[in-house]
Amino acid sequence: MSSTGQQGTRPVAIGSLPVGTGPAVVLRGASAAATPSAAPERSASRPASGAVAGQDGPAREPDGKHADGVWLRPPAGRAAAELTRVRAWWDGPLLAEPATPDDLPALAAHADALVLGPAWAGDPALVTVAGALALPVVLARGAAALEDWLRAAGAFAAAGAPGVVLCEDGALRASSGPSGVAGPDLGLARAARTRSGLPVLVAPGDDPHLAAATVAAGADGLWLAPEAGPDDLTAAREAVTLVGALIREEAPGSVDDARQAIDRVDAALAVLLERRARLAGTVQRLKPVGGFAGRDMERERRLVAAMARRAPLLGEHRLAPIMNAVIEAGLHLAEETRRDTRDNGGKPASHGAEKASHQGGHRSRTAMEALAAPAPDHD
Repeated sequence: MSSTGQQGTRPVAIGSLPVGTGPAVVLRGASAAATPSAAPERSASRPASGAVAGQDGPAREPDGKHADGVWLRPPAGRAAAELTRVRAWWDGPLLAEPATPDDLPALAAHADALVLGPAWAGDPALVTVAGALALPVVLARGAAALEDWLRAAGAFAAAGAPGVVLCEDGALRASSGPSGVAGPDLGLARAARTRSGLPVLVAPGDDPHLAAATVAAGADGLWLAPEAGPDDLTAAREAVTLVGALIREEAPGSVDDARQAIDRVDAALAVLLERRARLAGTVQRLKPVGGFAGRDMERERRLVAAMARRAPLLGEHRLAPIMNAVIEAGLHLAEETRRDTRDNGGKPASHGAEKASHQGGHRSRTAMEALAAPAPDHD
């Protein structure tokens, strides 16, 4: 599979969060307080670093199921108070968008990155002031054309920003369809990433199912609105884990990072194995002779050979025992399902898996040898 990962992208560090390298990130908006309020005190029972407990939470729990960072758009004159409030329940990467230049000192004191839009990019004086803070800039496109967007990114970099991340927010564009739902331009976001070498964040909009398409298009992160609910967060994290495992190249620099990358691949593998087992069960029901007696070893050899072309490092001799185990697990499941349906009215049999495992032991060895054997010469 050709990668849409981050090859050639210049990563940007937002606090402790790398953007543009490793897995795609999930950044969630935090709601501004309706009325001024004192920030709650940190307590000894406060969750671990990056965890949250408060009116907006959770943005990220210790198990990493939710957001990697939080962004905030405080009202004019309220930047210091709002950022202090958010910092009371969130000590991970924090991004903020200033309402006016007067908010910049508060952002410099509390935020890890600036979120700026086209209005800032069009004013050279504001670009200079923002660049002087030496904070990374997340540059939202708004309705800007691609050339203007990239030109603005270059201006912020030249003004001193240590890194620029592009953000295709989709907020000002409605679809041409009757629904009028705003959505991102994934093709433009991908073009911007390719041409600039900068990481790109994308707001998937109101449809959580677009999170997978966004990651598949090569986005380096998902930009979620403050209104994002549990379904949106779950869809975003699943997209990062499952789709990202298939298409994003990773080069971990530590044992922990490498293990997390393996966990993401294993999560995707589990989903595919479950789906394969279900499809194999359908085949067993449709075949004239199903189960172990109906195995087509020639087809299985062709399958292993085709997989080896996609996984040359493993090769046929290593893939053969793996696929034999996968195929036989599906056959065992199909037998158990058929037996349960017939004998128990669909209720699972408590001893089915153990019994099937004993019955299939000899057949497993025989089939494994057949799969590993050279394919017959048909010339």
